[in-house]
Amino acid sequence: LSQTAAATAYFLFKFLVIGSAGTGKSCLLHQFIENKCKHSNHTIGVEFGSRVVNVGGKTVKLQIWDTAGQERFRSVTRSYYRGAAGALLVYDITSRETYNALTNWLTDARTLASPNIVIILCGNKKDLDADREVTFLEASRFAQENELMFLETSALTGENVEEAFLKCARTILNKIESGELDPERMGSGIQYGDASLRQLRQPRGSAAQTKQQCNC
Repeated sequence: LSQTAAATAYFLFKFLVIGSAGTGKSCLLHQFIENKCKHSNHTIGVEFGSRVVNVGGKTVKLQIWDTAGQERFRSVTRSYYRGAAGALLVYDITSRETYNALTNWLTDARTLASPNIVIILCGNKKDLDADREVTFLEASRFAQENELMFLETSALTGENVEEAFLKCARTILNKIESGELDPERMGSGIQYGDASLRQLRQPRGSAAQTKQQCNC
């Protein structure tokens, strides 16, 4: 990477944090971005945060949309799914109800975002193990059956929070490098951080379009 390229993010990935209300989605976002768990009321609509991380030697900016889990905001939040490259699908290990709702959230993500969206299942509130209603094994099986990655996290202590976001980002990067995901395709949820970087990936004389992708 040249100095100018290194000064900016190589890629921008659009991420979603989805799941039922009260699972700690906003806390996960704050823990990842600010290293602290900020207890808040239920999110109204969506919250946004971003952080630049190093993934496989490349600088990647994660643009993260934290969506409201309450049913009454579902129609609003669904509009944010479009063009998402990755998602944290969150349930609360102490609430079977939030675990039972996972199938609906997963269907939404794969239908509205992209069939190729990279999803990591997060069993949050790992610090409340004594009140657990969902076993690690059960969730692990659900993840396997639905081709999801899986981690148990604690937004309170920070355990596995960073790893969840980075694991998801690493998988997206691997898929770009293997050609499975194309940053040039509209709605991929991936952008080049700088227009000059896109030239690095294009063979000379390539007629590929260099039109800036919409970031909405």
